[in-house]
Amino acid sequence: MLFSTSEFIYVFLPIALIGYFLLAKSGRPWLPRLWLAAASLFFYGFWEPKYLLLIAVSIAVNYVLGTWISRLVLADGPSRRSRLLLLIGIVLNVGALIYFKYTDFLITTFNSLTASDLNTLNLLLPLGISFFTFTQIAYLVDCSRTGVKDYSVVNYTLFVTFFPHLIAGPIVHHKALMPQFSGSAQLRFNLDNFSLGLFIFAIGLIKKVLIADNLGQWANAGYASEQPLTAIEAWATSLFYSFQLYFDFSGYSDMAIGLSLMFNIRLPFNFNSPYQAQNIQDFWRRWHITLSSWLRDYVYIPLGGKRATLPRVYFNLFATFVIGGIWHGAGWTFLIWGAMHGAAIALHRAWQEAGLRLPGWVGWGMTFLFVNFAWVFFRAEDLGQALKMLSSMFGLGGAGVGSIHSPLLPLVAVISLICVALLAYLAPNSQQIAGLTPRAGVLRFNRGLVAAALVGFAFFYALVAQIQNSPSDFLYFNF
Repeated sequence: MLFSTSEFIYVFLPIALIGYFLLAKSGRPWLPRLWLAAASLFFYGFWEPKYLLLIAVSIAVNYVLGTWISRLVLADGPSRRSRLLLLIGIVLNVGALIYFKYTDFLITTFNSLTASDLNTLNLLLPLGISFFTFTQIAYLVDCSRTGVKDYSVVNYTLFVTFFPHLIAGPIVHHKALMPQFSGSAQLRFNLDNFSLGLFIFAIGLIKKVLIADNLGQWANAGYASEQPLTAIEAWATSLFYSFQLYFDFSGYSDMAIGLSLMFNIRLPFNFNSPYQAQNIQDFWRRWHITLSSWLRDYVYIPLGGKRATLPRVYFNLFATFVIGGIWHGAGWTFLIWGAMHGAAIALHRAWQEAGLRLPGWVGWGMTFLFVNFAWVFFRAEDLGQALKMLSSMFGLGGAGVGSIHSPLLPLVAVISLICVALLAYLAPNSQQIAGLTPRAGVLRFNRGLVAAALVGFAFFYALVAQIQNSPSDFLYFNF
């Protein structure tokens, strides 16, 4: 069930909201939370019911292990026993992820290297497995470090399965989310939060339906072309995908944040105008922010972080991003994409150590060009397709430079590309459009009539477009 489908917007969401706030009046705080957990499991099972067992077993095992580890740590501090339980938990989580996500890739690679003919398993990738695996590993690690409050099984289940973030993030820390499920304020309908949530959800739907899905048509046409692309066509194709991915994924994150606010739950923003970054480190502080934070806290710092010799720091940075690339998908293209970003981050660190600086506009241009090149590996079906696209971008694909007058580049596509580039570079981002300002820990909604009218009109148009066209999957559902 996609956030952008009619059954979600007009059926599931109203029922979930009404049931939650009606049960909140029962005087039994656990009832609305149980309802929300059940609704989230239904949301997950709507896609493939048989994988409900997978996520249920995953939740049960991690909850038992986390509770056990926490009690040991709180009683006697970290010990060999608690560390052994943590190791078991990590092995079980990573093992399940490897089995479902990487088995076929490993079999195919083994066949290629050894000329074997082993059959692949053709497993259907469970939705959100990369996200709920990382979420629960972080929980177990925190249990082993300092111990974690003994939350109820309902709260833990809701923490993992809460449907706005379950499929594609944001990756939420238990300290940020679980206390909210125990608060009484979350059980009272809040018109301010609901209005703000609907506003942010509308922005996300506009990004997805009106921008990303249209850009995706032209990006897909370029990558699917059997004829060699001209340099102009190849560059346009790569740019279509770069902006499609941004508006698709940030649109999903906005919708997740907006949906959560309707239930009085705060999720962190996951994007902060990443294509305005002036260096690669700044880019990763703005792109998929919760993944960057997870990799920093649970991979980079445990490897030694920056408290090591410079060569070791460079290795830690490189290894962290390689792991991030592999997390995204099973294939050499994702490994190369992660390695490219790891090398770029390490090079940027060396550049900083040398005390060198670039003018802002030069840094911005170099950063975007690098990110755009790297997205080619991220998007390509295999290494051959990626190299073919890059060859065409440099005019080596056999079709020359070409011209702007191409069957793959109708005028509307060219105009759309210019408009979305201006939006990404010059326009305020979602939280700025929504008028979010931190004040004593409270988010306030700036109800500007012009902003509300423009977003309202675009939201209505997006709803009409969503009904008329078959909605496409969010790109990060594949990870």
